[in-house]
Amino acid sequence: MQAVLDHFARLGNARGGDVVVVASDRAAAGALTRARGAGIAAEALASPSDAAELKSLLERHAVDMIALAGYLKLVPREVVARYEQRIVNVHPALLPAFGGPGMYGRRVHQAVLDSGATVSGATVHFADQEYDHGKIIAQWPVPVRPGDDAASLAARVLRVEHLLYPRVLDALAAGRITVSSCRLPLSAGDAAFTLRPSDAEDTCLANEIEHALGC
Repeated sequence: MQAVLDHFARLGNARGGDVVVVASDRAAAGALTRARGAGIAAEALASPSDAAELKSLLERHAVDMIALAGYLKLVPREVVARYEQRIVNVHPALLPAFGGPGMYGRRVHQAVLDSGATVSGATVHFADQEYDHGKIIAQWPVPVRPGDDAASLAARVLRVEHLLYPRVLDALAAGRITVSSCRLPLSAGDAAFTLRPSDAEDTCLANEIEHALGC
């Protein structure tokens, strides 16, 4: 969420939309504190499975698009139907592999390592009534290195998520990406990029993502 707020702030008046409310099923979630600190409405859901509660929240804040991030609950069927193709999620692997019920956090990265895969990545997709299902909007590869553990791989994937997801959300909000235009995954060319801890390298990768998105 912070990556989205930061990216939209950098874009200023050129951004495709605004973050109008942040909601969580955990009242103590740090995202709610960050949202309030940024002057954004923040609400805790009393019952995540209650479609009426969630629909009321979304309607009160005139929400056009829902962006999920670290939200481990299934969105109620009625809400998915109401916001069809307007609910977006990010997953820390290259779907359809390493997704589904129970595949979140460290479990995803450990599954990638256990499989012997040499490439992982991040996937942004439209959410539907199944976990980690729905039309893929964009993917970006991340190399799996010899000696990686779940923590080191997770950190590398997270850096890409923080660059990819905000840019996809802005492109969707601005109408530069539509359901019918999704012909991705994006191609990073060489998936063996190093991703050293470098601001310059992050900037280079961000530029590649924006070029691939047509930003």
